[in-house]
Amino acid sequence: MGRERTILAFGDALLAGYGLNSGDNYPSKLEAALRARGINARIVNAGISGETTEQGLARMPALLDAQTTKPELVIVSLGGNDMLQGRPPAQTRANLEQILRILKQRGIRVLLLGMMAAPDLRADYARDFNPIYPSLAHAYGARLVPFFLQPLAGKPDLVQPDRVHPTALGVEEMVAATVNDVAEALPTA
Repeated sequence: MGRERTILAFGDALLAGYGLNSGDNYPSKLEAALRARGINARIVNAGISGETTEQGLARMPALLDAQTTKPELVIVSLGGNDMLQGRPPAQTRANLEQILRILKQRGIRVLLLGMMAAPDLRADYARDFNPIYPSLAHAYGARLVPFFLQPLAGKPDLVQPDRVHPTALGVEEMVAATVNDVAEALPTA
């Protein structure tokens, strides 16, 4: 299976596995999917439910310093809580940009899991929020999943009763939709 490939999954409840059993979270299922493809992945789950981009930025440097092995890839999934709390998109963008800048300075590849504004938000909010992820991915050379929750769209059976967080089956759909992106974002051995 080759050498171990360390990946840091950094973000909010979508990575932490809100409302799920510990083995049903996205990083655990993704690790299994990568291993099934012959990639000896070890994914460190650094997801915290409720985290905003501001909180993520504040903990990023110490989290990276605390890793025993420098990650080859960091998966970033932040911004959904900013949007749900109505935080200004410019602030979300600035925080995500700082996170990407830190990772670039440390020579760590990034897979950015994009978010879209909820349909019930004002049109001007969506206009300002939705371009954040593609724009930053382009500017920092990060690989992008345009909308991480896309596999759940229109499928209420894949979402928990809160209508936000995926069920275990929803996580499996999200992994199936993104495992190629993760594999391709890893540096070539």
